[in-house]
Amino acid sequence: MGLRPRLIDSHAHFDDASFDSDRAEALARAEHVGVEAQIIPAVKAAWWPRIRQLSQTYTGLHATYGLHPMYLEDHRTEHLDQLHEWVEREQPVAIGECGLDFYIDDPQPETQQFYFERQLDLARQSNLPVIIHARRSVEAVINTLRNYPGMTGVLHSYAGSEQQARQLIDMGFCVSFGGPVTYERSKRLHKLVQNLPLSSILLETDAPDQPGSAHRGERNEPAYLPEVLKAVSRLRDQDPAEIAEQTSINTRRLFHLD
Repeated sequence: MGLRPRLIDSHAHFDDASFDSDRAEALARAEHVGVEAQIIPAVKAAWWPRIRQLSQTYTGLHATYGLHPMYLEDHRTEHLDQLHEWVEREQPVAIGECGLDFYIDDPQPETQQFYFERQLDLARQSNLPVIIHARRSVEAVINTLRNYPGMTGVLHSYAGSEQQARQLIDMGFCVSFGGPVTYERSKRLHKLVQNLPLSSILLETDAPDQPGSAHRGERNEPAYLPEVLKAVSRLRDQDPAEIAEQTSINTRRLFHLD
């Protein structure tokens, strides 16, 4: 039997309250299957302290801080000043989760754009990558990023077109894939996974959301990342060990984990 692959979950909300009753056990399950690190993105200012605490308590959990577009009602302009202070003091591995979401009710695109651009400004100033949420907004995100040449980051749970993905990759960005690629019906995602260069792909769970097909309706967790790896391996007809190694290299490089 071969060695289990070493993996990095590039996007897991491991601070979520759904893990409060069994977080240590969930982490042990992830480590047991080879998930040696997780990137923990923030969504609003009130939750930054618990992400900081997690990253200080558990080895291999890497904090990022940001203001997610789905939580506009929780955001205040002063949180942007606080974010600047947190980034200077805490030295996270990225800014995020930030971005644009035009799927939600009452999206307030101008307000979303304001928070997105201010976080991009901070990322450029801090020389940090960004973790971007882009739901029904990939073109708007690309158009915004054109104003920030040289910036790096990842569009997590990528669901845009292949043409858009290649534009992003040409700009220096990665795309990440998670549980949705394990579903038989996700034909468009399957083509993306097959056709895009492995050097620009990351793996994620987005736990506790977006569980794979084997866990439909359940809480997702980082221990399920090998199932994403298995699906990507099958789709690319490539050794899972090679995919695990390259996607881990990609993640370490992007977030400067070494």
